[in-house]
Amino acid sequence: MNARPEAAAPALDVERIRRDFPLLSRTVHGKPLIYFDNANTGQKPASVIEAVDRHYREHNANVARAVHLLGEEATGAYEGARDAIARFINAPSRDEVILTSGTTQSINLVAYSYALPRLKPGDAIVTTVMEHHANIVPWQLVAERTGATVKAAPIDADGELILEAYLRLLTPEVKLACVAHVSNVLGTVNPVREIGRECRRRGIPLLVDGSQAAPHRPIDVQALGCDFYAITGHKMLAPTGTGALWARREHLMAMPPLFGGGEMIREVRFDGTVFADPPHRFEAGTPNIAGFAGVSAAIDYLQGIGFDRLKAYEQDLLAYATDALERVPGVRIFGRAKEKEPVISFLIEGVHANDMATLLDLQGVAVRSGHHCAHPLMQFFGVPATLRASLAFYNTKAEVDGFIEAIAKVRTLLL
Repeated sequence: MNARPEAAAPALDVERIRRDFPLLSRTVHGKPLIYFDNANTGQKPASVIEAVDRHYREHNANVARAVHLLGEEATGAYEGARDAIARFINAPSRDEVILTSGTTQSINLVAYSYALPRLKPGDAIVTTVMEHHANIVPWQLVAERTGATVKAAPIDADGELILEAYLRLLTPEVKLACVAHVSNVLGTVNPVREIGRECRRRGIPLLVDGSQAAPHRPIDVQALGCDFYAITGHKMLAPTGTGALWARREHLMAMPPLFGGGEMIREVRFDGTVFADPPHRFEAGTPNIAGFAGVSAAIDYLQGIGFDRLKAYEQDLLAYATDALERVPGVRIFGRAKEKEPVISFLIEGVHANDMATLLDLQGVAVRSGHHCAHPLMQFFGVPATLRASLAFYNTKAEVDGFIEAIAKVRTLLL
């Protein structure tokens, strides 16, 4: 007997989903909000907001130090977020997950605790032209202090990483390779598995900036073959000031702490301090406990939808929005990668990006304008700034239509 084919996953009920996000129902300047700035920060479902509120109403205490019930509950919420993130990225161990304020702190932790003690004159770090400043500037800072150099792999006119050129840069003097999983400007999905495989062949550790990937696709750090992976909570429906760094245990055990203080020690004496084992070695001070309660709720929400359904919907919406935008007179779209997430950067001939964004806001449309913390990428395309419309699974084709109508109105005013 032939096996019955598996039923396709049900389509998203986007109108029901939208009711989970309180902010999506508001108006701005008397217009219904169209929020297309999701690559900057995602909106929060009620379950995340309620998790933060519940922490402060019912469980507010510090972590680790107290033996009273509130302290145990706060610690349980905080450590529960570590467990949730470890499952979310398929980390081999929860003890390899360091809770941070976001990707920027995570990358700086690797820069100063891993790279700085190891670099010397003549060494190199490899990154790419399309990176966010958070995956460029920390490497420049530690390179300046050690005599190392930072090399940037090129991209092509479609905004795709030239993989062969990246791999050619992986010479023996390279002590760390870095790459964004997904570009925050172009939406380009980079070939991280291939890069990870080639880095392992050469014995070069690989750091992946996963900020823009985590909201849109499942993450499996073991399958990717990287050594470090950083995520930011606020881009994946969680509160601001939350994030994580995953690192292989052998690296963490060899890394000194970056910050000193409470909860990162075993014993403090004036003749020497004994530090805690990872991950707590890297988590000095009082953390954003309520925020991490929200992280757990955000992960539950995303996994409740299912990334297969989420991705199918977002890819359809991206295609619809790209097609609609291409029909706008004078438009130039940046980033035509074969595989990309729902991010569209563009300009309209004769219109400054900031002017367009300001007037779109008056029409109720929130988009980003500027360099998007990616100056080298702007320099590559020869522009000072772009507009960026970044979509999420709670956006709709009707909103895309409203966005295009708003562009037409603004374009008439400006040209």
